[in-house]
Amino acid sequence: MPGPQIPYIKVPEIPLPFGDALPDAMQTIKPFGLLVATGVYLGAWVAMRRGRQRGLDEVKLNSFIVWVVGLGFVGAHVFDAIFYTPERIARDWLYIFKLWAGLSSYGGFLGAIIGALLFKYVKREKVLPYVDVVCSAFPLAWVFGRMGCASVHDHPGSESSAWWAVQYFHPDVRNPEAWGFLYDAAQTRGRYDLGLYEMLLTIPLATAFHFLWKAKPRPFGFYAGWMSILYAPVRFVLDFMRIEQGGGHEADPRYAGLTPAQWACFGLVALGWFILKLSKAHPAPAAWADVKPLEVQSGVSMDGLEDEDDDDEQEAPPPKKPAAKAKRSRTPSSPKAAPEKGGEAASRSSVEEPAPPSDGAKRAAAVTDDAEERGEA
Repeated sequence: MPGPQIPYIKVPEIPLPFGDALPDAMQTIKPFGLLVATGVYLGAWVAMRRGRQRGLDEVKLNSFIVWVVGLGFVGAHVFDAIFYTPERIARDWLYIFKLWAGLSSYGGFLGAIIGALLFKYVKREKVLPYVDVVCSAFPLAWVFGRMGCASVHDHPGSESSAWWAVQYFHPDVRNPEAWGFLYDAAQTRGRYDLGLYEMLLTIPLATAFHFLWKAKPRPFGFYAGWMSILYAPVRFVLDFMRIEQGGGHEADPRYAGLTPAQWACFGLVALGWFILKLSKAHPAPAAWADVKPLEVQSGVSMDGLEDEDDDDEQEAPPPKKPAAKAKRSRTPSSPKAAPEKGGEAASRSSVEEPAPPSDGAKRAAAVTDDAEERGEA
């Protein structure tokens, strides 16, 4: 057999000119961190560009990316700590807060989903359009992320002499002065490098998404659904090549014979199928020239509330008259106004002037005056 034919790639760290003033962990630029940061930047840039093409609000899309990326990194570490390295939490419970100490891709997916749901309920926005635009750019970012994994070989698989194995046992692998492509034709033993394989297998997906996007607009949910459905089987198969539990460094635990990521693959396929069903309710324009702003496409106003149809606005009843006009239209016999006015008039008459004499009083006064005149006579 030819033995492993893929060289072991060793990328040196780049020292910073002022690194002596920094802590040891920050004195150099790490290849993993640089490549992951590049992937995040390029993915966000492509997503923002495509969001503008698809009629999304740039400010809202930028906020959405912050939510999903930030909580994605948190979820990546928490998932890794709980399901892959629970013994570290048992030794030091503060390990779960050391976000830089270990990452899991499926934990990142779970954290991103939580971030998207929080964005939906906090911002009161329809989230599927933003999810889909970000997922259309995600494979490009993932290529750089897995390139970072391949540069530090942090996903080693089981030992193999197959030609597609990597020369993990090259004599210069542990030589701090050696770097570059380490290859020795005499090597007969190697390991699978799952980070490298996943990077190579993601390139066709990123390429396909690029040309699918250029061809015409797709329904919201198209890219998120297909990304989930296509990634899960690849990851499910690759995890059978991982180091068996108890097999040394970076060995993955098994639950009923499967890794945590393999169990999560079932959920990811179901999620992708569900999103594709949702996408049927969001038909896409026939061409890019027909794309309108998201608020016009979905009938959603800028604050996330549904707009009324034009017909409903035209048939709406006329507004009520002001309260002042309604008072003037009342008659004096109004049951509410009469007691108040009568009471006020009575109080004013009793204070301001006496009541007029009755007819009987007038006749009595006239008789008295006649009697007085006869007496005087």
